[in-house]
Amino acid sequence: MAGDKIHPGDVAPGCAGLVGKQEGLQEDVELGSEPERYEVDHIERVYEKLDRRILPAFWVLYFLCSAIRSNVGLAQTMNSDVGHDLASQMHLTAKEVSTGLALFYVCYVIFDLPSNLIMSKLSPHIWMSRIVVGVGIIGACMAAVKSEWSFYLLRLLLGIVIAGMWPGMSYYLTLFYPPSRTGKRIGRYYTAAQLSAAVVGLVSAGFQEMDGERGLVGFQWMFLVYGLITIVVGISLLWWLPDRPLPPGEVRDRTGWKKWIPESRPALEGEDAMFHYRDLRRVYHNKAWTLNDLWHVFVDWRLWPLTIMYFGVVGVGIGTQLYASVIIKGINPSLSGVNLSLLTAPIWIADLIAILLVTPLSDRFHYYRAPFFAVAVLIQIAGLLVTTFAPAHPYPVGFGLGPTVPLTMAWTNEIFQPRHGEVGVAAASALVSGLGNLGSILTTYALYTGWPADAADPRHKYRRSNLVMVGILCASALASGVMWNQPIL
Repeated sequence: MAGDKIHPGDVAPGCAGLVGKQEGLQEDVELGSEPERYEVDHIERVYEKLDRRILPAFWVLYFLCSAIRSNVGLAQTMNSDVGHDLASQMHLTAKEVSTGLALFYVCYVIFDLPSNLIMSKLSPHIWMSRIVVGVGIIGACMAAVKSEWSFYLLRLLLGIVIAGMWPGMSYYLTLFYPPSRTGKRIGRYYTAAQLSAAVVGLVSAGFQEMDGERGLVGFQWMFLVYGLITIVVGISLLWWLPDRPLPPGEVRDRTGWKKWIPESRPALEGEDAMFHYRDLRRVYHNKAWTLNDLWHVFVDWRLWPLTIMYFGVVGVGIGTQLYASVIIKGINPSLSGVNLSLLTAPIWIADLIAILLVTPLSDRFHYYRAPFFAVAVLIQIAGLLVTTFAPAHPYPVGFGLGPTVPLTMAWTNEIFQPRHGEVGVAAASALVSGLGNLGSILTTYALYTGWPADAADPRHKYRRSNLVMVGILCASALASGVMWNQPIL
């Protein structure tokens, strides 16, 4: 987009000739060279075209998949006043609901890395379509759950089919953008999760009004409608998203099974494709990878602070998303299901505002991602402490939540692309996302309704769960401090 800057330091080893050219390009621009100024302007227009092709598709698919993943949180309180909430309909205890929530993340952690590695070998838009269609099918089937075992089974299957979506989106971006340009783009489609959490909470009020229609309760209507829409969007991605870019003049292989797959229109053609290829080759290097390459990623020490950072912020984010209505009900038990759904929306609106404010700044000053991350985490900590000790004002936690996840993924791209190439981004983003989601298992299984003694405390309901989340956020902030001023190469 306009305003992005080319960073000559973000360069893959072995691209010295192109580096020199780009550095010279910047010097010429400063001296006012019109041909080189035209080239930089053209590159900016090329990335604008890519934004218009890729980001809307990512936004829509992430909105719908986030809704299906997190709707189970709302289903816990929808129509609860008439006994038509999830737990009452399936005769589940609070601990059994927490177990079902955690099972999703167990599978997500296990299958994240294999999914991303498969995506690096196949056409990435086909793999992304497979993920979204699978999520839609499982989401629609959630409308048919009748017992504990079917709830557990579908949560397990949802974790398997959705694994690799979030790190896969991050990896996909690095096929089209230099790492220093990815933070703002990740932030833009990550807003879909925040709007999804806010809008789904509002729309669920309408689904609750449909309670009892055609023999379905409110949460069943919610799962069915979102699931069917997601299936349609997933199929459309075969045409909507472009395949990985090829060098200008190279023809894509359409033999064998590939001839049966719909052909996606190239993202760029002609002069645009040439400019894009020349710019991207500064930082992008693709090569056949082996298990030894994966090992080099695994032993790169920078992977582990990034994983700890992600562990804390995603654990708190998922805990807030799935238990927000439960926490609010604990503060004011007299609230109806509709009011509970409406009161969750401001958290995600604050989240959205923070993403739009912070992620563009973190790209522009990408050598200072650590303080951006740390300040956002401190705001989350303040929000949780306010929620715990002054529960009428829980919204600061939402403002802090927003930028932390896209900042972590953009930082991962920026660190692992120059040194480890395509497999480095695919593996590192999957490991950070997968292992980091162990935090989600903690917050969904062991905290809030999964911690019976904390949930039953009549005077300080969920206080200990909130303080545990403060503790893991402190670990995330410390990990970001370790990464401060670490070299990219």
